[in-house]
Amino acid sequence: MNRKFFSSAIFLLFLSQFCFASKVDTLETISPSMNKTIKAVVVTPDNYNKNNAYPVFYLLHGYSGNYSNWVKAKAVIDAADRYQMIIVCPDGGYGSWYWDSPVDEEFKYETYISKELISWIDEKYATIPSPKGRAIAGLSMGGHGALYLAIKHPDIFGAAGSMSGGVDTRPFPNNWEIAKRLGKYSEYPDRWEDYTVMNMLHLVEPNSLKIIIDCGTQDIFFKVNEELHKEMLYYNIPHDYISRPGRP
Repeated sequence: MNRKFFSSAIFLLFLSQFCFASKVDTLETISPSMNKTIKAVVVTPDNYNKNNAYPVFYLLHGYSGNYSNWVKAKAVIDAADRYQMIIVCPDGGYGSWYWDSPVDEEFKYETYISKELISWIDEKYATIPSPKGRAIAGLSMGGHGALYLAIKHPDIFGAAGSMSGGVDTRPFPNNWEIAKRLGKYSEYPDRWEDYTVMNMLHLVEPNSLKIIIDCGTQDIFFKVNEELHKEMLYYNIPHDYISRPGRP
């Protein structure tokens, strides 16, 4: 998956001024690990042909959101046609942070996104079933989830993006259900260290993952994004970093 496709898919999809006719389906996917069905929106190009192979862009919602959030923006729907890709917007649960929770068996969203959903999409759609054909990105909690999943699963995702992402959860021990997924920071500090994107950069192999990060200077997560950018420079991890005035 080249940088031109990925950058455009995330940050230019909002600028589309064209009218396309992408097909939008709301489907029920299956999560054996959580023993339940989970809704997802799948957007395919209007000229979708099962004899072709399409890149897939997984787009994650933020805290308190759901699978339907992204497709409320027409430009997201149009992007499937404009860039000839499949867009998948899964439901990430309420405050899952896209982890497999070590304290709550009902929250196994790392397994769901990186294994169960990927397999389900590849089975039912004409995809490029390799990291070269998969990107993942998200907003806020979803930005954290996208980087977390891509870094942990380089065999699945070839590119990752974060928009106003909560890329370091440690400064927020009492916010957004995080303690419900990891246990209290005061009781499980080592666990909090292991589950934050900020401490995962040593897992990124050279040139294995294309990364793009965008965060406004007035965003609550601006400071942690600045720190992540500095850490990535320290580790010589190639990435695009965009910062400008604004909030989500």
